Amino acid sequence: MTSISRRRFMAGTGIGLGGLALPLGFSAAAHGSENMRFDEYRKQDATSLAGLLAGGEVSAAELLELAIARTEQVNPTLNAVVLKHYDLAREQLKAGRPVGPFGGVPFLLKDLGVSMAGTVTTQGSRMFRDAVAQQDDPYMRKVREAGLVVFGKTHSPEFGNCPSSESTLWGKTHNPWQLNRSAGGSSGGAAAAVAAGIVPVAHASDGGGSIRMPASACGLFGLKPSRGLVPIGSGDTDVRGGLSAQHVISRSVRDSAAMLDCLAWRKPGRALAKQDSQGRYLEQLHRQPGQLRIALLAAPLQGGELEPECRKAAEQAAALCAELGHVVEEITPELDLEAAGRASGLVSMVSLAQSVALREHQLGRIATEADLEPVDWQMLGWGRQVSAVDYNNGVLALRRAGHDMEAFLQQYDLILSPTMPHLPPPLGTITMDLPVQEFGALAGRMSSLTSVYNITGQPAMSVPLYWSEDGLPVGVMFAGRFGEERTLLRLASQLEQARPWFSRVPEIV
Repeated sequence: MTSISRRRFMAGTGIGLGGLALPLGFSAAAHGSENMRFDEYRKQDATSLAGLLAGGEVSAAELLELAIARTEQVNPTLNAVVLKHYDLAREQLKAGRPVGPFGGVPFLLKDLGVSMAGTVTTQGSRMFRDAVAQQDDPYMRKVREAGLVVFGKTHSPEFGNCPSSESTLWGKTHNPWQLNRSAGGSSGGAAAAVAAGIVPVAHASDGGGSIRMPASACGLFGLKPSRGLVPIGSGDTDVRGGLSAQHVISRSVRDSAAMLDCLAWRKPGRALAKQDSQGRYLEQLHRQPGQLRIALLAAPLQGGELEPECRKAAEQAAALCAELGHVVEEITPELDLEAAGRASGLVSMVSLAQSVALREHQLGRIATEADLEPVDWQMLGWGRQVSAVDYNNGVLALRRAGHDMEAFLQQYDLILSPTMPHLPPPLGTITMDLPVQEFGALAGRMSSLTSVYNITGQPAMSVPLYWSEDGLPVGVMFAGRFGEERTLLRLASQLEQARPWFSRVPEIV
């Protein structure tokens, strides 16, 4: 059961509507025999690059070398790309441009939870530093079907368990907007790489906000799909108790939509399939969202307060939505998420124990404290003690929270809030060598807005609509009903046209 207090959020004044933030075109003919320059490459999203490739205006090898050169230029500063597969990518292109909607576009995988045959995925852990995948997993197979060219993997903290991309194995990933700040986590490497112009779109995953927080921290668009929409792990939709999802981080909305068309299951489960009659995800960008009922959160659902800059970002987004014709009300819903919050921690600990047990079997030895980050070592001990009954009760608590949220969203189409309750923290603030209780409090606060929708399984997106006074991006989050990514994408396209962000990039050289 839920109850809310309301106040109508009226449209503000002085918010103009800008033009559509579309990437600029490039013509090789206009440049004679010159290759594409980096400044021209950076003006493209992945969709426009795919068009240039299909038209023969650029080659896949040319784009790959541009991406590699940019990596070599900025990665010593950012530490975003931690595993390099340059030779594999070059070898792949010797057979010609790959077939697919994104045939020949450079792409980066996250170094977590994905298997690419013949390559290492470390999970950000010393224990997995030489774990070579024997075959592609379903996500990677879809990446290949899309024609994307993988040339490296990006930094993730160990098992994705930290909201800042900092690890003993790989060090710290720096935010391209302010190098002393976190790029977020756990997909911080992916976000830093996209923001710095290495690639226009990169693989990301989200078990508590790990797509949306880095997108917010780095001024990018990040959509977490509904539970089960995109393959994860071996294809089982119940990875990490259903908390985790996979997709991408991108600069443009249309890249996220087009990638979702490539990555989503062709025959999703019954709970998702009912939306298929509305057409492909990319098609939604040409459709108006209609008048939406939007609930503006007055405070994080799991407690705590918002920093002034973050609240301002959400209020300005609410005013923009009202000006675009949507109905926005500030609310304080009473949703009991305490049990679900505890359950999500329990499920995450069991998932960690399962991952370590599998690796122990592969290595033929038991994990030691030297193998893992201190926080994960503590969590491993707890996870090994969880009974099957407690685990199942935890999963049921997550499902109950989803049902409660579904009931609440009978009154509203979307929920609006900042993506994070505070600005990206300085590097070293949230690390996995802190005392576990201190770490839990800091990480829990940073993900207090995002993790709710991992618990409920809903789709949610971070949209780059605001920058702080000192130039840091502050993402605004919208969450929709389960399976209704299309509503989110229609609104995202409308917002992108009203407040273009594509040309706003950090001045990193």
